[in-house]
Amino acid sequence: MSAPATSSAPLSAPVATPADLTLDTVRQAAARIAGAVVRTPLMHSITLSQITGADIWLKFENLQFTAAYKERGALNALLQLNDEQRARGVIAASAGNHSQGLSYHGTRLGVPVTIVMPRTTPTVKVMQTESVGGKVVLEGETFDEAYAHARKLEGELGLTFVHPFDDPQVAAGAGTVALEMLEDKQDFDCIVTPIGGGGLISGMATAAKAINPEIEVVGVQAGLFPSMFARIKGEVRECGGDTLAEGIAVKQPGDFTAQVISERVDDILLVDEPALEKAVALLLQIEKTVVEGAGAAGLAAVLANPDRFAGKTIGLVLCGGNIDTRLLANVLLRDLARQGRLARLRITLQDRPGALFKVMRLFDAHNVNIIEIYHQRIFTTLPAKGLITDIECEARDAQQVEDLVAALRDKGYSVQLVELG
Repeated sequence: MSAPATSSAPLSAPVATPADLTLDTVRQAAARIAGAVVRTPLMHSITLSQITGADIWLKFENLQFTAAYKERGALNALLQLNDEQRARGVIAASAGNHSQGLSYHGTRLGVPVTIVMPRTTPTVKVMQTESVGGKVVLEGETFDEAYAHARKLEGELGLTFVHPFDDPQVAAGAGTVALEMLEDKQDFDCIVTPIGGGGLISGMATAAKAINPEIEVVGVQAGLFPSMFARIKGEVRECGGDTLAEGIAVKQPGDFTAQVISERVDDILLVDEPALEKAVALLLQIEKTVVEGAGAAGLAAVLANPDRFAGKTIGLVLCGGNIDTRLLANVLLRDLARQGRLARLRITLQDRPGALFKVMRLFDAHNVNIIEIYHQRIFTTLPAKGLITDIECEARDAQQVEDLVAALRDKGYSVQLVELG
């Protein structure tokens, strides 16, 4: 294929500025994508309001067809392609929600979509992207290598690159979330929004501040990936680690979005992994909705900073619901453990007949259900006639487990409660 013509240049100008993202561009995006994305509900959470001490309203972007708000920006960009760009197709580097949103709407509009993903991308994400029409190219071991290859193919094949966040058109599409929220409810004190590369909060802050300059816009990043936090505050912080919020685990934030955030966002907070896990679990248990770690970041920040948000009317964006089912199961079980409803007791016994039976009688007496039992005789520092038994158990609350442990110790057993990391 021949080299790209001038009309096949990237969607956005080489150097975008905050002036390229306005309330008008967000409203224009809303008009373009109307009817092609879900106008997701904004709902009041009575229970979360009671728990947090704030008035909590949830925007359910996890109910989009691809389960994430990313469809909005991808579609807004696709609808502004010229005929040649549409015929040649678009390309992106993404292993997440952007790849699915772009692939779904590109296929629906008849625009070929190529997605470059690292070879390390989980097979399920490759399959999800292909299932909605995207052509997946696996290249490199990291996102940076995949991104570099995507830009290379952009030039070689004359494709149009659609950035997942650092583009005014993509950010404008994302900003339609705030437009809908403020159409449904006008008296928010604060909107709390996850930040990865910054596209969502750039669009939302632009719309919200233009409609009501008194609204506070607060961003949230995972503590393991404080890239935008560090950039805005002029700090040097390491980014890396296994975060539940992989959707906002961005090492290099957007240049354009950083400019917008510095002008229009009031504050950025960091949340740790236990807070993210708790928020995911609460949303499933209370609201009966599945949210990925990034989508729960806003609630995690409110839960972790009760004094900061007390008494305020707060809008939270549940920006995505794509979470691996096994990971979700682990999160829920770990949450039960933190509540004390699941526990693992490490008990030292003598290796003789009836030793375990006597312990079981105490579990029965305290009505604590045994789930699993693990014996360890060989790899211990105990004498040859000793053994360690780990017993995983289920109780109604932490107090019931504490009463059992006290009873075991009263009978002379050495008992250790195995804590979560």
